[in-house]
Amino acid sequence: MPLRDLLLGLFVITIWALNIIVIKVGVTELPPLLLTTLRFMLVAALLVPFYPVARAQLPFLMLLSTTFGSLHFALLFIGLEQAEAGTGALLVQMGTPFATLLAVIFLKEKLGPKRIAGLLLSFAGIIVLAGGPTLPTPLPLAILLCSAMGWAVSQLLIKRGPPIAPLALAGWVALFAVPQVALASWLFESGQWQAIQQASWLGWGAMIYTAVMSSIIAYGIWYALLRRHPVNRVVPMTLLVPVLAVGLGALLLGDSLGVHKLLGGGLVIAGIALIVLNITPHSRPA
Repeated sequence: MPLRDLLLGLFVITIWALNIIVIKVGVTELPPLLLTTLRFMLVAALLVPFYPVARAQLPFLMLLSTTFGSLHFALLFIGLEQAEAGTGALLVQMGTPFATLLAVIFLKEKLGPKRIAGLLLSFAGIIVLAGGPTLPTPLPLAILLCSAMGWAVSQLLIKRGPPIAPLALAGWVALFAVPQVALASWLFESGQWQAIQQASWLGWGAMIYTAVMSSIIAYGIWYALLRRHPVNRVVPMTLLVPVLAVGLGALLLGDSLGVHKLLGGGLVIAGIALIVLNITPHSRPA
């Protein structure tokens, strides 16, 4: 890979790792479902007018908006409100092992020795994390793992669904997710208007960053790299996302770096490293 493209790839990885930190900051100022709603509104406003889709593709996009929009993103924002950023980043990476298992069950894909070892290492890492003080309480833990499952289900849907340009997919999924997440915010959160009025530049900056930098700029660069290079040269760089997120969480938010997090996180990343070369090109972190 040319140096320019390698640097672009590392730039994207940095954006996605910092996205975890930014979400953590954002949910301290805006309720997580409200923040997710505003994020989707901005993504849809910036992309939908420029990326039309066929009417026949709308049912698929509506389904994907539930799994990718509501289940993955909304639950990610809720979970990160109650978990350390680095730990949350590691837990969400379990989407890759989940996607592998779902592909075996529903797509009849076969597991080779390398992928079996990767699955075992990944789940062993979660067990090690469970023994440490940084793992969130059972509810946010379950929420983050459900977010990872939402990502995994979405990858299978994308793999089996109609071909849609990546930014068109991002925009229309965001558009259809807006009413779902807005309704959830209305039902389960309170003080939304007051939060909007009182939010500082950090809260609004977090919303803009997650929408523009993570979902549009990074997404666009990533797929340009995938068009120019083999998937197996590009996708392994995503292994750096949880590593950087853990480091940035410690540096910027004061998250702990205990033995359990380092060892458990290392096992999770090592396991995903054994699986990642088999991921669909549509895959990407949050």
